[in-house]
Amino acid sequence: MDLHILEHRVRVLSVARRGLWLYTHPLVKLLFLPQRCSCKFFSLTETPEDYTIMLDEEGFKELPPSEFMQVADSTWLVLSVVSNGRAPSGCQATGVTKIAKSVIAPLAEHNVSVLMLSTYQTDFILVREKDLPVVIHTLAGEFDIYQEENGESVPVERRDGTNGFLKAKPAASPTVHPVQSPRNRFCVLAVAPDTLPAIATMLIDVLFYSPSPPKEAVPGSQDLDTITFFAFSLIEGYISIVMDAETQKRFPSDLLLTSSTRELWRMVRIGGQPLGFDECGIVAQIAAPLADADISAYYISTFNFDHALVPEEGISEVIELLQKRQEGGR
Repeated sequence: MDLHILEHRVRVLSVARRGLWLYTHPLVKLLFLPQRCSCKFFSLTETPEDYTIMLDEEGFKELPPSEFMQVADSTWLVLSVVSNGRAPSGCQATGVTKIAKSVIAPLAEHNVSVLMLSTYQTDFILVREKDLPVVIHTLAGEFDIYQEENGESVPVERRDGTNGFLKAKPAASPTVHPVQSPRNRFCVLAVAPDTLPAIATMLIDVLFYSPSPPKEAVPGSQDLDTITFFAFSLIEGYISIVMDAETQKRFPSDLLLTSSTRELWRMVRIGGQPLGFDECGIVAQIAAPLADADISAYYISTFNFDHALVPEEGISEVIELLQKRQEGGR
């Protein structure tokens, strides 16, 4: 397999729910009029606490600074695992557990913090730009690594610990975070770009006018019998949406692409308090046991918490696995 370091330099930010009105105009532009800006990497995820936005530097220029926006300090680079030299396509992704042992766990062991963004088409791993030398050193033994420059994939020279590069200190044992599983059933969907205008009105209604908590949610405070969660990404022309099954009923079924089995997913939400960006191993402690049990999963990091989506029929097994992990970490 190949590991590609994409050209995007990504910023990660949070917009407070009460401040969304200030960003409606630029978000509509990023969502529905990509030809009017140069943004090639855009993701918007609604949670009870806020809206998490991941977007490249061109897209970031569209968003005005305000008291409602909180921006993570670092610039992030985007990694993508490519099988057989093929770039992401319209086919459904294999899920984060397929790269848990080859990418996620080794980076955690070398004290590299990662964010994950799973879409219908592929799984993106985000690492801090300053950590790239450690990333290359750590993964060069497992992958042929390429860095995209001006649309071309340029091989990255392998670096080892004897070539002026100091190996990272072993990571400390990560904090074992609690997990919760709301009862919502979720769909992971794709939309053909040429059909996006046909669902634009409904997307605007769901994102900007749907019922929301009566006040700003305190991180970690919402009763997770059900959860407010909606994720939209437009990355290099590919559109991916995660929504709950009830919300999906509001959309024309013939315009939303899903797997042939129309599989539904349940969520595991990681973190009792906001996780922050510095801790390493958060994704690994979820993805590794799921990989060992051969359970596929999508994984979406947000500004405060992480979210894994697992097949509905496997949720009981997943909760049992993660509870054992939590008990073992005490």
